[in-house]
Amino acid sequence: MTTEDFIIELFCWIDDQMGAVDKHAQAKLYPSELVTIGLLFALKGGYFRAFYRWLRRDYAALFAGVPDRTRLQRLLQVHQGWCAQFLAQPTFFTVIDSYGIEVIHPIREKRTPAQIGKKGKSNWRWIVGMKVCWLLNDRGEVVRWAWDTANVHDQVFLPLVAALEDESIVLADTGFNDADGIPANLKLCPRGTWNERMLVETALSLVTMVCHLKKVFHRTCHHFQARLAYVVALFNAVLGLNRRLEPNADPQDRLYHFAQFAL
Repeated sequence: MTTEDFIIELFCWIDDQMGAVDKHAQAKLYPSELVTIGLLFALKGGYFRAFYRWLRRDYAALFAGVPDRTRLQRLLQVHQGWCAQFLAQPTFFTVIDSYGIEVIHPIREKRTPAQIGKKGKSNWRWIVGMKVCWLLNDRGEVVRWAWDTANVHDQVFLPLVAALEDESIVLADTGFNDADGIPANLKLCPRGTWNERMLVETALSLVTMVCHLKKVFHRTCHHFQARLAYVVALFNAVLGLNRRLEPNADPQDRLYHFAQFAL
């Protein structure tokens, strides 16, 4: 599949999910086109300026009209709520884990009062940035997600678990333990037990390798949140696209096939 074929297939899948969203009378792009561009940026990663040059140079003909770069960035940020339509439904067992994202090098900490990241540990090393938490169903699809600064404990993400108290049993590592109590549906799994939790580790390693999410270059919280929203939507969209292209494949294989669409 060429990159152009992939963009067309991705747009068709997105349009099927978003068919009821109306286009603004003065907008150049249809909602499905805008979300497709947001997901392509989430997939390509890096700086938005470089992504915009690539989009205008090679694939502008696929869209009704690509706005100026700054306007496109504002549109992606304003309409990030559309990504919530791509969140998956929980299953009987779900898994949860957190993931550190570096914003700046630790030596540059506190050089500006506008710094959005905080110092914390990720994978046994210090970073200055953010922490995102994903809750996945047994097919590897993102059900819920949240983010905070890197200096917070995983306990701040327990509301994601509590919201599914009557729907799912959530598997987590012992980092989610809380002396004040944990939700009734949270099962803490010591190291070496319940290897089903590796599903979320695989998913987060894929977005590290494919989407280059371990380090981002956003300097405002609302653009950072938009980036995360489009990455989540991208992950679920690609898994849905894999189901359409390979209906007989094992769900675990579809998860691994996410890497074949790297740009």
